[in-house]
Formats: sequence, C-alpha cells, structure tokens
Amino acid sequence: MSSVNLNIRIDKEIKGEAERIFSELGLNMTTAVNLFLRKSIRDNGLPFDLKLSQGDITLAAIKEASKIANDPTVESYSNIADLKNALEK
Repeated sequence: MSSVNLNIRIDKEIKGEAERIFSELGLNMTTAVNLFLRKSIRDNGLPFDLKLSQGDITLAAIKEASKIANDPTVESYSNIADLKNALEK
C-alpha cells in the first residue's frame, strides 16, 4: 500500500489537546487520523452522530411533551377513532 501526505489546517490548541489525548491512548496524530478515515469508510459516513443543537423552543416543546406524557390526569387514547371523536367535541 502506497502512502500520500495529507496537509490540513487546524487550531493550534485543538491539535495540542488532541495530541495529548492520543498520546495517552498510545497513538500519534497520523495513526488517529488513519483510524478516523478507516472507520468513516467502514461506516460509509462519519463515525459519529452529527447534530444541530436544539434551540430553546424545541427544548421547551420536549419538556412540555414529557410533562404531558407523565401526567395521569391528561386524557389519552388507545385508537384513532377515539381521538377523532374527542377532537370533534
């Protein structure tokens, strides 16, 4: 297998912190990057979840839904017909 050089620009502090962590794991930067690339190939994508942070409105809606789901006084329905009937009232 032939090798090629890969030049990337990263923040100096990020590089230092990553090197510290990799060193504790017994790895160098080259090995860590190769692990990342190989895992990306195996997963056919990034080897971790990539998400946008949830905004305040979304977090409030999640909190409200959780409260409703755990409130025994909130009426619930076991089928769509009962739900439709309740909505028509």
